[in-house]
Amino acid sequence: MKFSLKAITYGILIGCSYTCMNSASAESYEFRASPHISLNRVYRVDKLTGEMGACQYGLVDNSVGATLCYNAGEGAQAQTPGEYGLVSSSHQQESGIFRINKKTGEMSVCYVLNDEKVVCTPQTKDVQTVATPVVKQPEPAVKPAR
Repeated sequence: MKFSLKAITYGILIGCSYTCMNSASAESYEFRASPHISLNRVYRVDKLTGEMGACQYGLVDNSVGATLCYNAGEGAQAQTPGEYGLVSSSHQQESGIFRINKKTGEMSVCYVLNDEKVVCTPQTKDVQTVATPVVKQPEPAVKPAR
């Protein structure tokens, strides 16, 4: 059987394309455990969109248990396309996780709020100033004499 160079090249290109497509789709998500040492929660991020989710084990009487999952809530939905990943802190009592965008350097902190949804703070890489409330001093009941 005789094959032309063109046919062999075409076959190799088709094979490489198929392999590349499968490896890209196999790595659509990144997973990271919560740093909290008493929590069995695992966070998930879509590496392209940044959409977050989380799941954990739950006890159920007379069964093997259940997988409890939390969908994306405020700030955890799909973001501007990027190259997202997860980083956990080394704080052993922290149940949240950092979502990072490797292309822009932005970060946000994500956590499960009220056992309902995964929420994330706004993404940023700049210094944030937290507004301190202005406390108005009460006026004295008796006005000082002048």
